[in-house]
Amino acid sequence: MSDRIHTFGHAMLARYGERVHKIALDAGFTCPNRDGSKGIGGCTFCNNKSFAPGARDPAPLAAQFDRARGRIARGTGARRFIAYFQAYTNTYAHVDELRALYDTALAAPDVIGLSIGTRPDCVPPPVLDLLAEYRDRGHEVWLELGLQSAFDDTLARVNRGHGFAEYEAATRAARARGIPVCCHLIVGLPGETEGHSHASLDRVLEVGVDGLKLHPLHVVKHTRLAIDWKYGDYVPLAETEYVRIAADLIERTPWEVVYHRVTGTAAPDILLAPAWCAKKWDVLNGINRELERRGTRQGARAGRTWKEESHAA
Repeated sequence: MSDRIHTFGHAMLARYGERVHKIALDAGFTCPNRDGSKGIGGCTFCNNKSFAPGARDPAPLAAQFDRARGRIARGTGARRFIAYFQAYTNTYAHVDELRALYDTALAAPDVIGLSIGTRPDCVPPPVLDLLAEYRDRGHEVWLELGLQSAFDDTLARVNRGHGFAEYEAATRAARARGIPVCCHLIVGLPGETEGHSHASLDRVLEVGVDGLKLHPLHVVKHTRLAIDWKYGDYVPLAETEYVRIAADLIERTPWEVVYHRVTGTAAPDILLAPAWCAKKWDVLNGINRELERRGTRQGARAGRTWKEESHAA
C-alpha cells in the first residue's frame, strides 16, 4: 500500500531507518463535550471504545506501555515507539499536569515522541508551546485534531460542540510553532454525501495540514446514533461506497501529506453496523485494489477542488 499511499509507517521508516509504532494510551482524560463545559452526552456517534479499544484502561502508563510493547514487538518487530494519547481529549487539563504525563511517556524505553489526540477547541497557547518545546528537543510530535467534517451544520447535528473556525485557528497556531497537525475526517456522517467529504478535504488542505486520518462512520452501542440507526433514521455506507470515496480523497491529497489511517474499526462487542467495519484488512485491501484498478496513487489529482472536478464532469 505504501507504493500508492504515503503512509505513516512508511514515513517513519524513511525518517528513522526502522519501524516505529504508536502505542495507544488512556491517561484518564474526559471531554468538555461530556462533563458539561461544552455539552453532555458527547458526540452522537461516540462510544470512545470504538476509537480506543482498550478504553477505559485504568492501569498506570508504565503498565500500559509494557503490555503494548510486547504485543507490538511480536506482531511487527518494532523497537521504537510513539506514545499515542488517544482516549478522549488529551489536552484537557492544566499545562503542568500535561507536562507531567507527557514527560512520563517520553521517559519510557524506546519512546521517541508523542502523538496527542484532542479537540480543536482544547489547544490553548500554553499547550501548543509545550508541544513545540518537545519538538524543539528533537522528539517526534504530532497534534491530532478531531475535526470530522468542515460543515458547521453537520458538526451541530452530531453534537461536536465546536465549528470549523476553531479547527482552523488551532491548526494555524500549531503549524506556526512547527507542530505537525493530523486531521481526522469521518466519511458517511448523517446528512452528508460524498460531496461533503470532498469539500471537507478541500477546506482542510486549504488551511494546511501535515497528516490525515479517514474513518468510515460506524454505529456502536450506547450512542445516539445507534438509536437513529435502529429506527431507520441513519443508513451506513456500503463498503464499496466507502472504498470508492476513500480512493477519491487519497487521489486528491498531495503526496507530502501523511496518511496515518485510511479506515477504522470498532470492537466486535460494541459494533452494530456496518458489519464490514469489523474487517479492517478487507477494507484496506479494497482501497489498494481500487487504486490499482485506476492505475493511480495519492496525489494523482491533487490541486483540483471538488467543485472544479464536478464542473468538469
